[in-house]
Order: sequence, then structure tokens, then C-alpha cells
Amino acid sequence: MDQEDRLEEGGPETEAREESPAGGLPTRHRSLPPDTDPPAPVGRAGSAGASSDPTAEPTDERAWYVIHCYSGYENKVKHNLEQRIETMRMQDKIFQVVIPTEEEIEVKDGKRRTVERRVFPGYVLVQMILDDESWSVVRNTPGVTGFVGMGNRPTPLRPEEVQAIMKRMEAEAPRVKVTYKAGQKVRIIDGPFRDFIGVVDTIDEERTKVRVLVSFFGRDTPVELDFLQVERV
Repeated sequence: MDQEDRLEEGGPETEAREESPAGGLPTRHRSLPPDTDPPAPVGRAGSAGASSDPTAEPTDERAWYVIHCYSGYENKVKHNLEQRIETMRMQDKIFQVVIPTEEEIEVKDGKRRTVERRVFPGYVLVQMILDDESWSVVRNTPGVTGFVGMGNRPTPLRPEEVQAIMKRMEAEAPRVKVTYKAGQKVRIIDGPFRDFIGVVDTIDEERTKVRVLVSFFGRDTPVELDFLQVERV
């Protein structure tokens, strides 16, 4: 599995590295610590009654924000926050809590299996109308280490960022996990060259194809295969 960029721990404010433009989180944002002073509301003014479509342009001040937690505690934080929203009757200000995930196919010991993995470990997305009250509810949720933002206020995701993340989550075809890289030996597990051992020459992520050099009569011959047709030796 290729690793996503993560927040680098270190000090009261932690700077995040830039994510991929196709669905990444905001660039050069900082994780605001829980004791940061409440920010001024941020959002888009308009009439009440926004669409339930998470990718639709909001018509009130609701927007998507990113909160940071320790990697591996995302589900716990989501559960804790949803409980607080219900018990504190904040449904009119905090609308959705989402952990970005995607399906991934991995090949191990010649067997394929589909797993669900987190797109951004340590991040949870929250759709909310930001004010002192809603900010405090999220900030004081057990497991939350801070909002992601710049300066002294949380920064909302842009609509195109939300659309890219949601599109990635809703992809029909699971992503294929590549466990090998150029120069490594692999075994072909499917097709006419099954059980041949070769060396990875190039990997085409966009086409999900890998070119493997297979030895025939003492000569290396390139063979193009699907990601799922090979595995590391």
C-alpha cells in the first residue's frame, strides 16, 4: 500500500505536507491545538436549507472541515462525536462525520482479497456550521487533537476538494494495492506465463499494468501484465 502524506507531529502547531491535487486535503494547513481560542465563523452566507448531497454547493454557512486525531482512532472519534452531537442536540449545526475510505484489492500468497482502508489516516471530515458552540463540541470530543487550518481558525475544504474525496470513496472499481517496485522479483500467478519468475521493469499506475522481464532461452523478454497477475516473490 502506498502511504498517504500525514501530519508531522511536533509542537503545538503541526504543518501538513501537500496532498495530491486529485482529492487531497488543503495544502500547508496547520493542525490547531484543542486550546486554541474559538475562531470567527467561517462559511458561505445564504438561505437556510442546504442540499443533503455532500458534494453540492452549500446554501447556508455549513462547510466541510478537517479534524485531526491519532492514526487508528478515527472510528472511535467518529463514534464519540456522533454521540455528542445527539446528546447535546447539535444536529442543526453539525451534520455529517465522515472517515474517507476506499476499497483496495491486495494479492497475498496467490489469493486476492478486498479490504477497506483509510484514505487519510489521522483525519476525520466534519460538515458543520462553524461557531463558538459547534467548535467547542468538536474540539472537546475525546480523541480529537485539533482542527486543520491556517492561522488561528479552522479552514473549510473547497467544494472541489470535497468532490474529489467523495468521488474517490464512491469509485466503482477497487484500487489495486501494489506491493512490488521496479527491480524486484515477482511471480506471475495468472495467464499463459503462470509460475514464471521475472523482474519488474516498469509500473503504469494509470493503466494498472506492470511490465515484467521474463527470461526465455537466456534472453530477457518484456511481458505486460495486469497488476493482479503478479505477486512479490
